[in-house]
Amino acid sequence: MLHPLAAPNYADRIGFAHLTRQAFEGVDLHPLRERLLARIAEGTALAGEGLDLSLIAQLMGEKEAGLVIQSEVLSFHQLFRTPTAAPKPGLRVLALAADIDMGGNTPIEFLLEGSDIELLTLYVTKATGLPEALPDHDVAIVVASDSEECRDALALIAKAAPRWPRPLLNRPELIGNLDRDKLYRLLADIPGLDIPVTAHATRAQLTALSEGRIACAEITGELHFPMIVRPRGTHAGVGLAKIDDAAALAVYLAERQEQDFFVARFVDYASPDGLYRKIRLTMVDGKPYACHMAIADRWDIWYLNAYMAFSEEKRAEEAVFMQDFDHVFAARHKTALDEMSRRVGLDYFIVDCAENQNGELLVFEADNTAVVHNMDSPVVFPYKPPQMRKIFAAFTSMLSRHAKAGEGSAE
Repeated sequence: MLHPLAAPNYADRIGFAHLTRQAFEGVDLHPLRERLLARIAEGTALAGEGLDLSLIAQLMGEKEAGLVIQSEVLSFHQLFRTPTAAPKPGLRVLALAADIDMGGNTPIEFLLEGSDIELLTLYVTKATGLPEALPDHDVAIVVASDSEECRDALALIAKAAPRWPRPLLNRPELIGNLDRDKLYRLLADIPGLDIPVTAHATRAQLTALSEGRIACAEITGELHFPMIVRPRGTHAGVGLAKIDDAAALAVYLAERQEQDFFVARFVDYASPDGLYRKIRLTMVDGKPYACHMAIADRWDIWYLNAYMAFSEEKRAEEAVFMQDFDHVFAARHKTALDEMSRRVGLDYFIVDCAENQNGELLVFEADNTAVVHNMDSPVVFPYKPPQMRKIFAAFTSMLSRHAKAGEGSAE
């Protein structure tokens, strides 16, 4: 028997995309925060306002305070609505989220901007589980990530998935395959694709390696200096380092407190001109879309530290990359990308990659929560809005197609 549906009892909120865009554009969020705090003090704040306050705190760098507020709100309310600008929603999407920081769930609101899709976000926690009757919706998608903090939510959703009354995208049992130490196994041996073995290493193992008591191969066969090290569970480059030798590893460990790490061989993917090019792809319904290409003289690139906004030459190259993407990059790596998409099995995910010096697709990571947005200045990046709208259209078309396929399936 399918899970029953009921009229949604949601709380409205300003929402992730709107508030994040304001922060990105330098809007002072302090006045709004003060108004929301005042309403809480008066006892008049609604649940949606509480969740917005949690996000504002995180956007202002007060992550722990924001998470405390969020957990408190979620203890008495699970369902939130981000209204569409359209007078009448054409589709209602249910996003299944976890109680985690603002980077831990797919920022799906950006993908729905400008559409007629109404977004309901249901937070699934170990304490509250899923409601007996799900809020009515046309299609659902899991937006919780593969992080440790999301495991309970994913398990609860996975348990209910076989009886889900509507099409359910990004199946929870597949999201765990995106873990760094699982993904390379999943993608191993794909022709034209290079993904280094990423192995878990304890502090004790790395300490022994730094002191010469064990060899790299005792952690994993292909590991050697120089290597990449990062604390397990970190993202966005936190604690990421290139380690050239045992002495450097000892210095690194002295500066870190973590007990568990990921290690992998370092791949020098510099182009002949000495610059590194790191590419973000969005995979929608099995098709790759260019999201950005960061160009820098350092291997550890993120779009922000590539300073693309300050280089007309880099932006010109990125514009050509996007313009020619389908018949150049995507065509060149079609076999690898098709097989990668098939093995990952998710309807929507993001790939951070490059080309190695043999011209193969070098995969750094894949996840379902990296930010895909249209916040960059159209004056500085005039080629980006059309590309982002192309991705958003593909995403909303995917939702509509699945919703249509599921029409009449609820009991």
